Amino acid sequence: MASVGGGGGGTKVSWRLREYERRAAVAAATAVPLTSSCRPAGELEAHGGAVTCAALSRGSGRLLATGGADCRVNLWAVSKDSCIMSLTGHKSPVECVQLNPSEEQVAAGSQSGSIRVWDLEAAKLLKTLMGHKANVSCLSFHPFGNFLASGSSDTNIKLWDIRKKGYVYRHTHCRCLRSSRHLTCVCVCVCVCVCQLWDLSQGKKITEFTSHSAAVSIVQFHPNEYLLASGSADRTVRLWDLERFSQVGSLEGHTSSVRCILFSPDGSCLFSGASDCLRVFGWEPDRCFDVVPVGWGRVADLSLTGQQLVAVSHQLSTVSTYVVDLKRVKRSGESKVPGSVQDDRPLAERQEPRGAALRRSYERPTPTCSSQRESRRSEAERRSPEGERRSLSEEETEEKVSTAEIHNAEDYQEIFQPRRAISRTPPRTSEPFPAPPEDGEVKPTVVSSSSSSSSSSKPPAALAPPPSQAPPPSRSRPVELIPSNRSAPIGLNVADFLPVRASGCPASLSDEDALALMKKGHDTMCVMLSSRLKNLETVRAVWTREDIKSAVDTAVSMNDLSIVVDVLNIINLQPSLWKLDLVTTVLPQIDKLLQSKYESYMHSGCSSLRLVMKHFWPLISDTLKATPSVGVDISREERLLKCQLCLKQLRNLRQVVKNKAELVGRHGSTFCELQLLTAPLDDLL
Repeated sequence: MASVGGGGGGTKVSWRLREYERRAAVAAATAVPLTSSCRPAGELEAHGGAVTCAALSRGSGRLLATGGADCRVNLWAVSKDSCIMSLTGHKSPVECVQLNPSEEQVAAGSQSGSIRVWDLEAAKLLKTLMGHKANVSCLSFHPFGNFLASGSSDTNIKLWDIRKKGYVYRHTHCRCLRSSRHLTCVCVCVCVCVCQLWDLSQGKKITEFTSHSAAVSIVQFHPNEYLLASGSADRTVRLWDLERFSQVGSLEGHTSSVRCILFSPDGSCLFSGASDCLRVFGWEPDRCFDVVPVGWGRVADLSLTGQQLVAVSHQLSTVSTYVVDLKRVKRSGESKVPGSVQDDRPLAERQEPRGAALRRSYERPTPTCSSQRESRRSEAERRSPEGERRSLSEEETEEKVSTAEIHNAEDYQEIFQPRRAISRTPPRTSEPFPAPPEDGEVKPTVVSSSSSSSSSSKPPAALAPPPSQAPPPSRSRPVELIPSNRSAPIGLNVADFLPVRASGCPASLSDEDALALMKKGHDTMCVMLSSRLKNLETVRAVWTREDIKSAVDTAVSMNDLSIVVDVLNIINLQPSLWKLDLVTTVLPQIDKLLQSKYESYMHSGCSSLRLVMKHFWPLISDTLKATPSVGVDISREERLLKCQLCLKQLRNLRQVVKNKAELVGRHGSTFCELQLLTAPLDDLL
């Protein structure tokens, strides 16, 4: 074959073309036929060089982040082929990329060992984390809190506090990792085929799982139960009980390495992706619900959005997205989905039936104060030779070098800066991709007589009935006239909006009765809101005349938690308004709010407690630990008394938070975050 161009450069280009053609031919020969359940959604020329990593957002599944050899991180809308934003700053190829659960930040690790975290809403570099000696191989945001775990080829894993720009602790030997949503722990894949479970609050290993016979490529925590899944190159997915630290299932059937696993949102099944198929597994007993042939190859990530599963894979400079219609995929042992490969036979019969109760007997170790761990780290460890602590001028220089290029302003504002308007009606949820056509859907075609006679011996194909068309509107109906003296609306029956009787017939209520029924309780609500408005005006007058402390005291004296919530929602937005004497007044009210039955009250209490721990705990801790001064210091004595009172109230709140952390769901995650923030209280005895 003649080379393209002249000299050695032409020979290299010719070889690359031949290699690309060979790969394309092999891929076409070994392509897996796609079914109606799975289809390609699009291809993107994502980078100027080779694409090295890709990750989908976990919240909505509609955001895609890619990293490439061109040292860039690009952000895409999954259903569109235009780049939303391009982030620069890395000086070496990007090796891994990860979006945080709220889709507000993206972290990328480079070949040189540096990690950069960007704020997507502000479109700027947030932090640069230095410390790894080799390329960063994996990243994982903690579901709550500003913590980021990273693993590197230098056999080190580090847990970073993004706010403080330093790592909390480090460990050796890491291949991939994942943070738990309901536990303060992280699972680390080490030593080729071993998974270790680490406690973040104490910084020590809990246990390790060693049943895999090949390298572990991916791990995933169950969204509700204390269960861990691990996929490996030995073509199996193993399930581990985090209560008894034992294996509860081994899911087999793949013919190639398991590359991605994902639990369904309700935790009823597990999606397992390999290069040739997607399998839907159940456990206790172990069984395969469905097998979907796919053609995505080296799949990099999976994500769920509505009734669709989105997958992403990359090769050379191209990123491909695929969509699986879950409406046509069997996800339990009850329903049957036509047109799919299904296998209800158990993979391994087990003696114990699956219980309906969650695995909740896992005892969480009591978190210890992070100050003890900080004291154990020497100053020499803080100042690593790799330059973990750099001068301010170097950091400012890097922030100037790092830029965020917004290519599509409309998509950027829609995704990262949505309107804050209140939706009066629930918005209609739409899928990012249209549903693929059904299998066997044949369109009627006109054929010649010769072809029809030759095929007369064959049974006729089942044709879909033509869509029924609405008849043209009839003009025989006369035009209705609206009388001018009519008082009731035309075409609107108030009885249609009233509750239906048990017998099934609509309730026969007159218009007056219906309006009276709708107005029932309206006067009482108006009185309550008027009283609340009057009290708030009183608090505002005190705030204007005196100060914020007097205003809060006035709100507390009214013995109405709704007034306290309204005031807290205002001062929580401005931490500079808070003082230590204000904290002593607010903490008892936070105790009442956290135990309230109203969700908004609980949310306001959590926000206030988070603000107190972040801004005032260092002052309280230092004051209580300080040695008594010589002489009389009245201001210090007053501050000491306030700090002692705050400590007593915070310890009471610590127990409330610990009990609330057992909840499952969004509130449980919030209280788990507060449990981490209040962990230093146990060290001040």
